[in-house]
Amino acid sequence: MPGAALLSNIASALDRSLPVPLSVQLKGLIEYGIACGELPPGVRLPSVRELAEASGIAPMTAVAVYRELQRSGLITSRPGAGTYVAEGPRRDGSEALARVQAHLEAALAEAEAGAIPLAQVASLLNAAISRGRVREGRPMRLLMLGVFRDATRAYAQEIARQLKPGDVIEPCTFDEMRAGLRAGPAPDLVVTLANRKAEAEAAMGGRAPVTAVSFLPSEQTRALLAAIDPLARVGLVSVFPEFLALMKPGVRRFAPHVREIEAIVADDPKLPAFLGRLDVVVYATGAEGALAAAGAPAGAIEYRHVPDPHAVQESLLPLVEAIRSGAVGRQPAKEAIR
Repeated sequence: MPGAALLSNIASALDRSLPVPLSVQLKGLIEYGIACGELPPGVRLPSVRELAEASGIAPMTAVAVYRELQRSGLITSRPGAGTYVAEGPRRDGSEALARVQAHLEAALAEAEAGAIPLAQVASLLNAAISRGRVREGRPMRLLMLGVFRDATRAYAQEIARQLKPGDVIEPCTFDEMRAGLRAGPAPDLVVTLANRKAEAEAAMGGRAPVTAVSFLPSEQTRALLAAIDPLARVGLVSVFPEFLALMKPGVRRFAPHVREIEAIVADDPKLPAFLGRLDVVVYATGAEGALAAAGAPAGAIEYRHVPDPHAVQESLLPLVEAIRSGAVGRQPAKEAIR
């Protein structure tokens, strides 16, 4: 059985006061929980029955949400064992090492069958290692593929600080990719959000490997939320309805002193009236345009996320080095991305 705390967190986060159907909320809680690292790979999710009993949603609603998340590759079902957050790439490299060992043993067997002296085989291996050392020094080109332009640029800048000198990471949005606005050679690696990984793989069409990193609320966001006046009337605005289910408890976590928090979707025609009765607006990244058009009050707080530095250090950077050295292959760049 999954942890009682996880089941309780999901059930309590389903908020009937939000202007979002419970099915959309449940999908958002899991999808963005994975993207933000709150639901790490391998975590067992509650069963349909457990969710229905704890939250009061219809079992078929939970079934439909789980099926959609499975199609997206975010969760997996193990017959007789339950439903789990999909595993990311292995970090220890044991599978790659086993494959290398198998290739070496096969090559030695072939050399022996062909009566090739072991000294000659050793010379070939040493030459290959030398070429690999040359590759280890080559600069790497990464692509940060995101949803909103300014946020994607900020994500790329944050990751760039942790890359080796000479390595670059270029920001690009999905819209820019679809419109053909990104020119140049295929990158060595594409980085994206966990809930957008399947979309990124489809966009790349096999021209480069795709990986995901988790995100967390920025330090500035946490500080601004903690400083909200306890008596302030606070409202949340998001472009994506499903994100409100995770955003509201997230804001409460950093501003537990605020009693009442309302929420609305950015394209709701009632947005101007909603903003007019608030003291503080907290908006999800991407809702800036809607707020400006609706006349949001000054001092709105962006609920901005940044790449989790631990995920970058423990998952992304080792993968970059593995691709650089050739230990992990990348798809050949057959053509430039146009």
